[in-house]
Amino acid sequence: MTTRTASEPTGPAPLLDLQVLVVAVRRRRRLWSSVAVVGMLLGGASAVLLPPPPTATTKLLVAHQEDQPNDPGTLIRTDAALLQTTRIADQALRALGSREKSEDFMEDYEAVGLTNNLLRIDVAGTSEAEAVARARALADAFVADHVRRIRQAADAEAKALLDQRDRLRKDLAEVDRTIGEGSQDDGPKVSANRESLFARRAELTSQISDFGRRAAEARIGTPRLVSGTQIVDAPRLVRHSLPRTAATNAGIGLALGLALGLGVAAVGAVVADRPVLRREIAGHLGASVIAELPGRSPRWWRRR
Repeated sequence: MTTRTASEPTGPAPLLDLQVLVVAVRRRRRLWSSVAVVGMLLGGASAVLLPPPPTATTKLLVAHQEDQPNDPGTLIRTDAALLQTTRIADQALRALGSREKSEDFMEDYEAVGLTNNLLRIDVAGTSEAEAVARARALADAFVADHVRRIRQAADAEAKALLDQRDRLRKDLAEVDRTIGEGSQDDGPKVSANRESLFARRAELTSQISDFGRRAAEARIGTPRLVSGTQIVDAPRLVRHSLPRTAATNAGIGLALGLALGLGVAAVGAVVADRPVLRREIAGHLGASVIAELPGRSPRWWRRR
């Protein structure tokens, strides 16, 4: 008795075998490891050959009329955005006596809100002295602009309140005139009218006093906000650690070089292992080649 074992048909091999690709990439480890080392060396060398420009930093304490304990930082982010405007940049450039364009100057500094009321300004310059001078000019320009806006807002609010008070005073004068010209009769209708006029005069007097008090309070809070906006950390240079910068750049270069090397090795492995013959492609696809396109004649190709 003989037993026949039929071999099961094997499926077509895939066009891209990940296991084979991994093995091929491992065989090319000299390539991607060399690229990674080159990237690390270039990154470390960039810290020495391309050092960062001199940078100065300063911190400002900024007081706001709308300060709230639960503020999510909207006000200080607005202050940081205001520093990136041509108005602040132009004021700083005028203080420095520089003819540089404000758009170019704004690319050399940035502002970051550390807390709801603490703002940090980082400024780069061509030299250490220039960086410190730029930071000082920017801080002074921002403080002056912030104080001016506070005073303008307080003056506008006080003026609106005083205008309303003056309108009420005119109404009060009209009521007093009506009371003075009123009849001296003691009839019920006249007495009721006189009582309403006196009540109206008392109401207007109270409102006039209230508007005057609010106008005074609007201006009283201004000195507190002005004194609360100041430079708390004088401009100073930011010291860069060369070993730390070199290590950081080397790590970045190593990661980029490793990624590039692995990519090149993977592409090379796929290209080297690609099917060339029609029967190989047919085997991968699980189909048979039944026809082929005729080749182009050289004469027709030359006409094209």
